[in-house]
Amino acid sequence: MSAVTDPVADYLARIRNGQQANHKYVDIPASKLKRAITQILLEKGYIKNYLNVEDGKQGRLRVYLKYDEETGEPAIRTLNRVSSPGRREYRNAQNLPRVKNGLGIAILSTSRGVMSDKEARRFNVGGEILATVF
Repeated sequence: MSAVTDPVADYLARIRNGQQANHKYVDIPASKLKRAITQILLEKGYIKNYLNVEDGKQGRLRVYLKYDEETGEPAIRTLNRVSSPGRREYRNAQNLPRVKNGLGIAILSTSRGVMSDKEARRFNVGGEILATVF
């Protein structure tokens, strides 16, 4: 298996694909960055839960996907990668994007760690926009 050039894009694709296939959970190779992104998705109510699964190597994240009770629609409608290894997207605190007029979130990597756009505005920090979620 070849090395993944963009681990965050791979992470987002696995979640997207898992939801399209109506899976209960998806397993994703773990990293500190992916754990931080998963924690934000959990706090904002986009996923049910997640577990750290030890496999003797880097470990895996088991992300439990969330669906609407009545309709069965996935909780995450769109999940987009903004910054990529070839083209990084940086914004200062004043120019952070508003996703769907504040209904969605942008996930940023800042000097204070990975956080949502709302937290970044509160702390008045900018950073690299990793992804947008709605």
